[in-house]
Parts: sequence; C-alpha cells; structure tokens
Amino acid sequence: MRVLVAALSFFCLQAQSFAAEPLVIGLSYPSTGSYKWEGLSQKRGALMAVEEINREGGVLGRPLKLVSRNSGAMPDRAAQNVERLAADGAVMLMGGASSDEVIAAGERARQFRLPYFVPTAYSNRVTGRAGHAFLFREGASARMANNLLMEYLETTLPGKRYFIITSDAVIPNGRSSDLGEASRSRDLSSQRHYRDALKQAAQSKADVLILMLYGTDVVNAMRLVDHLGLKERMQVVVPNLNQDVVDQAGPALMSGVIGTDTWTWRVPEREGNPRGKRFVVDYSGRYQSYPSSAAASAYGIVWQWADAVSRGGTADSSSVITALEDHSYRLLKDEQKWRALDHQNLQGMYVVRVKPRAEVLKDELKQDYFDILYWMEGEVAAPTEKEVRWERSPEGPE
Repeated sequence: MRVLVAALSFFCLQAQSFAAEPLVIGLSYPSTGSYKWEGLSQKRGALMAVEEINREGGVLGRPLKLVSRNSGAMPDRAAQNVERLAADGAVMLMGGASSDEVIAAGERARQFRLPYFVPTAYSNRVTGRAGHAFLFREGASARMANNLLMEYLETTLPGKRYFIITSDAVIPNGRSSDLGEASRSRDLSSQRHYRDALKQAAQSKADVLILMLYGTDVVNAMRLVDHLGLKERMQVVVPNLNQDVVDQAGPALMSGVIGTDTWTWRVPEREGNPRGKRFVVDYSGRYQSYPSSAAASAYGIVWQWADAVSRGGTADSSSVITALEDHSYRLLKDEQKWRALDHQNLQGMYVVRVKPRAEVLKDELKQDYFDILYWMEGEVAAPTEKEVRWERSPEGPE
C-alpha cells in the first residue's frame, strides 16, 4: 500500500509540474540555404536536450518547449524570427550558422532583453565588435581556430609557402602569421571569386592551400580543388572544419584535409567523459548519425541555460547572464567556461585531419571522419582581453 501511495504521489507531482506553463526556447536556424546541414544538427541537438530536461522534471517545475523558425542564414529573416519567437513567449533564443545572421538576431534579441546563444558562427565580430551583454557564443571564433592552426602548422610544416583564399581576398605568398588577418573575413563568398582564386593557386608554387571558406562554399571549392589536382601537391587546410561539411562533400573529396573543431564524436572517449559518451550513443541511436559540433553545441547551450535558470531560481535574463558569466562546467568533454569579458565560450580545440575514404567506410555509420592531431586549451586559443577591447574600440576592425 505504501508503495502504491508513493507511486501515486510521484505521478501526481509530475502531472502538477507539467500542468505549469512551459518555458519557451526559441530556435532560429537555417533549414534551407548554404548552412542547412549545420542547422539540422542544431535542431537535433537542442531537441534532445529539451526532451532530456523534461524527463527529469523540467526547469523550476516547468517543462521546456522548443519553438523553431527557419532563418535560411539570412540576417533580415533571423531578426524577424527573433520578433516572432519573442511574441511566442520565448525566454531564451539560440541558433544560426552565418555570422551576419547571428549578429542581426543577437542585436534584435538585445532590444527585447533576451539572451541569444550562438552554436556555430565564426566571425570575430560576434563576440568582438558586435558583442554585447545578451549575446553568447558557444562555438569557436575564426581567430581561435587560426591561433591553433598557426601553432600546429609552424611546428609540423615550418617555413612553407601559403596560398590563402578568404571570402573576398587572396594572399598568394603568405605565411602562417597571415592567418590572423585572414580570420577577419566574412562567412559568404561567391563561386566566381574562389574559382578564380583556385586557378591562381594552381599556377603558384605554394606548399599549403588555406580555404578560409564556410558551409557549401567549402564543398564547392573542394570540388574545384579535386578537379585541378591541387591535393596531390599541396596540403589543403580548411581552418573551420566540421562533420557537417564532410557529410556534404564526402570523405573521398575531403581525405587528407586538415582543419580545426571544438568537437568530434571521439572526443568524449579521449577526454574520459561518461556523459559525453552517453550523448554520442543516444544521438547516433536516434538519428543514425554521429553528433557534429553543431549538434553538441546546441545540446550544451540548452543544458547550460537550464542550469543557469536553476542556479539563479528564475528565467529572468539578467539573472541568467549573471549566472553564466565566468561560470566553468564540464558537460560533454573537458572543462568549458563562459568568459565574462566577451561571452565567448572557452574550451579545448582540436586540429583534425580527414581520414582516407577506405578507413571511413569501415565504420558502422561511415562517419568516423577525423584523426585528432593536436589540442590547445581554449584560454590559449582565444583572443586576449587587450585584443577584445581593441576590436570593440573605434580604432578596431570594421
């Protein structure tokens, strides 16, 4: 009888809890356009986190509800999504993959005094010149990726000549130090620009080809790299490389390419993180795909916001921001920290290389893409306080 009464009491409490008004999380993400693969991963990761939190009783006794809208990676549409999600009652906003998109969405969120979390967008401006109190970035910046790459390339390929292609410029006789300047490029390019640039690269005597490109621009550029036979005589580097890009291009096209990322599905095993391992198992069982860094980032954002609400006892934005600033935690990998200075998430980063296609195909899901070559602490990769303050000053970069 006592067991029955206890069980009934538990289910009554659960029913009362989920009779409460849900806390709405707004996701503005690209389900179409150049970044739709990253967008899909973000939605999957966020949805998994919401469902897990609800199974554990929600946040402050209230369930979470994920409401999503397609941004197409377009700034105007992303800003409109923020308005609509705010009207839907969202108390937190997240998502996006292009920097112009998340900057526009973040600024609109600031006007509504709602926190906006960025899973994947690389421009330094996000937490630099465009940064503000309501904007947080979980993923790495271009500067962080390039700081890591500069150290790795100088160590393993010293004295080599670089041909660097950004979204709007070409550095034909570069060195690794030029990656810092190249990191200021934007996210979107034109096919004509990188087609012409790759033809120049083919005529050069460079040893290393750097493609500072993103999304489907990387995929299309790599097709031209293959057509021109550049991989046979150059080391190809894509500074911001992730599983979603390799999924699109295919491991044959990307084999041997070097880049950086904050996550691969092998990371929890490397770091000895049981929760991260469970996340990989649950995600791959559900979607028949390994979680990419975009998925892991979105998942972590939801859990971190929920934790901040729980610790502060309220979903009020000012309380959440205070609870997150300089907060360190361990979720899916090694220790991470939300830096108060610029709301950039500091976390370990990895230099990765795409495995040969034959090795990839041995894996059950045929997605075991990366060898991890090198690691750097987030605090070392991130810009310094002096650099951040300069970027935000009138004298800083546009």
